[in-house]
Amino acid sequence: MDATAEAARELRVVADPTRASILRSILEAPDGRVLTGRLAEELGLRQPTVSHHLRALLDEGLVERQPDGRRTWYSIPGERVDRLAAVLRTEEATGSPDTSVDHIIDNLAFRFHGTFGRETIEQYVRESYDLLAARPSPGRHLPSNAASFAADRLDALAREQAHPTGGAPEVLFVCVQNAGRSQMASAIFRHLAGDRVHVRTAGSEPAGEVRGTIVAALDEIGVPLAGEYPKPLTDEVVRAADVVITMGCGDACPIYPGRRYLDWDLDDPVDRPIADVRRIRDDIDRRVRDLLASL
Repeated sequence: MDATAEAARELRVVADPTRASILRSILEAPDGRVLTGRLAEELGLRQPTVSHHLRALLDEGLVERQPDGRRTWYSIPGERVDRLAAVLRTEEATGSPDTSVDHIIDNLAFRFHGTFGRETIEQYVRESYDLLAARPSPGRHLPSNAASFAADRLDALAREQAHPTGGAPEVLFVCVQNAGRSQMASAIFRHLAGDRVHVRTAGSEPAGEVRGTIVAALDEIGVPLAGEYPKPLTDEVVRAADVVITMGCGDACPIYPGRRYLDWDLDDPVDRPIADVRRIRDDIDRRVRDLLASL
């Protein structure tokens, strides 16, 4: 099963309040594991009810059991702990994922009235939410990021369908995690160009959040990140672009006629010391200025 399907499954599980409570109890347990009887007592439920939900979670692969004599402990697989914790925090802070998604759909249906039907908007919103939730760590502010991501994709789709002959050029920066090189390039480009060029970013394997060293290196030269976050590469943003700049993501970016493609051979700043990040930042700054001159 791919990452998007796994994330959608986890969101459906969290939408069930009893299963969300069970997962939260396991996450908050001192050693990360619980017994059925203690869960029933903690949640005020009958033990058969708890057992029923644990079996469902087992079937989904979201918990695992470890026999211990006559007892059986339940825990969350290590590779799922961070993502489930983030999904549960989002659900706790904002209500169920379905509620958040419904609000996003309503808002974008108002914004794109006359351009897209509600079914199209719902498709893009739900897909965007699932794509962001499928990252190794969904990061903070998942609903608001999903709303921004869906809106940006719909803007790109509207532009591509309209086949504009004028207006601001569209530039797309693509790297692997969309947490380093492409974010620095887009932030510097946006800062220098203002409204003269529209800039987007994407990643072939997006991370959860932009790295702190990237934000710090940009701040040193007075360039704000402007609330940007890693997002997946999708077809419509490539189609909408006039110029596509790739940075170490290989052949992940589809090729369409009529677009200008550039590949910038840059070191990856992720997990590098700040001195290396500054050097890469300055290299990107020079390339961005040359690109702007050519546009």
